[in-house]
Amino acid sequence: MVRLSTLCYLEREGQYLMLHRTRKKNDINQDKWIGVGGHFEEDESPEECLLREVKEETGYRLTSFCYRGIVTFVSGNGVTEYMSLFTADGFTGQEIVCDEGELMWVDKEKVLELNLWEGDKIFLKLLEEKREFFSLKLVYDGAGGLTEAALNGNGLDI
Repeated sequence: MVRLSTLCYLEREGQYLMLHRTRKKNDINQDKWIGVGGHFEEDESPEECLLREVKEETGYRLTSFCYRGIVTFVSGNGVTEYMSLFTADGFTGQEIVCDEGELMWVDKEKVLELNLWEGDKIFLKLLEEKREFFSLKLVYDGAGGLTEAALNGNGLDI
């Protein structure tokens, strides 16, 4: 099975807006901290999905964002997900209560201390290094363990 999704890290004053996933039933991300985003609807582009999902989950309307990379997740459970990764530094509106968990602004230097997926730590470091558009492949063992990672086709030590 193949899935398409977006993920965005909204930036403000040295912080990222993080979502602590605590409210969704049968959530693969239960108790993890992630950015905001979600799965594509029919005929959506990555940007259309991004704008819709950020608005639905946060209440914010993005006014400035950057497509940073594509992340290929191999779950180990028969699902491969292609995630379009964005950052955003411009938005308007009022933050709403998210039905998937708690939204919290977290200092960028503290984000890696949160309960994150191991692969997320890799792409968060790439974002902070201001890497040009990248392709990151993350292979998991089906039980949440990261077994392999490759950046732009080259294997990474994990």
